[in-house]
Amino acid sequence: MRKNVLRTSVLTVVAVLAMSGAALAIVLRAGPIEVVGEGGFSPTTLPKRSFAPITLHGEGRIGTTDGSLPPILKTLTVWFDKHGEVVTEGLPVCTKGKLLATTTKTARRVCAGSIVGEGYGTALIAFPEQRPFKASSPITIFNGPPHNGNPTVLAHAYLSVPAPTTYIVPVEIQKVNNGPFGFRTEATIPRIAGGSGIPLEGRLTIGKKWTYKGKKLSYANASCPSGKLQAKVETEFTDSTKLSGLILKPCKGKN
Repeated sequence: MRKNVLRTSVLTVVAVLAMSGAALAIVLRAGPIEVVGEGGFSPTTLPKRSFAPITLHGEGRIGTTDGSLPPILKTLTVWFDKHGEVVTEGLPVCTKGKLLATTTKTARRVCAGSIVGEGYGTALIAFPEQRPFKASSPITIFNGPPHNGNPTVLAHAYLSVPAPTTYIVPVEIQKVNNGPFGFRTEATIPRIAGGSGIPLEGRLTIGKKWTYKGKKLSYANASCPSGKLQAKVETEFTDSTKLSGLILKPCKGKN
């Protein structure tokens, strides 16, 4: 009973690494499960009262402290600082239909103008009575069609093993009013290799600039009125374990 209570509770651990503006990291643990996340943005000098373009970057990995297989990640939820802004004016839209059954190369070709982020992901394929092996794929983030008046993105990945499969994850960038947070995203992780795939690690860089009707625009933007920006991350696994943590990043505001 005690073990079950621990695995279904929400644990919050904050580890701030703020030396010289380095990426900030969180380490979240529940029993043997360990999630390590890092994230940040650039530049870190931003206007106090208006928005300026930024590039977001983040990475995370899932493992265990005892060498056992971790549970399968079910959802990844991120809350973003309210002093941010997403702009999609004049940005081409990619649809799920264009990405179905595409490799990474094909997807990036057919929706080239819609790409707002790129990264990489790795999963462990653990079939019963077989030695587990790793499978990796580039990840591409495309600007998707609006939903409920909110921007969306389509996350695309393609694995050639154990069988050629395209994975497409739609994510809505919801506007919220939750204390220091103004945006929320929730990604439902698809079943990899028929449910035998365990996500292990991933990294993303998000940011795009373009010109529309003579205006220079940026996908991700932020201001720095208080000397810091923050994000909250929550992971939920198929065994009901939930882990959440806060990432704080210092910034310098300028008039």
